[in-house]
Amino acid sequence: MALFRKGRARKRGCSMKQYSASEEEAYEEVRKQTVDAWKDITEDWLDEAKDVPRPLLMRVINLARSIDVIYKDGDNYSNSGGVMRSFIQSLLVDALQM
Repeated sequence: MALFRKGRARKRGCSMKQYSASEEEAYEEVRKQTVDAWKDITEDWLDEAKDVPRPLLMRVINLARSIDVIYKDGDNYSNSGGVMRSFIQSLLVDALQM
């Protein structure tokens, strides 16, 4: 993994500098922060006592889901020819008929 590639590598580089960590430790820290963020999102969704309207919260969650799909395994936004292409094709071209 190159340290200063686009995408998550920048976050790893910042984590490496901030915590004086190796690249593997920084990668694990970023992964842990991502898991914690998803836990927070899920907790907020399940907490019906919040004053945030559900339709607004749903839009935020859908944006977070989209970003997760696009950037989880690298920068699939800039390099959309591989996995992202198959996602788009299955969603828009080969969609299920209901």
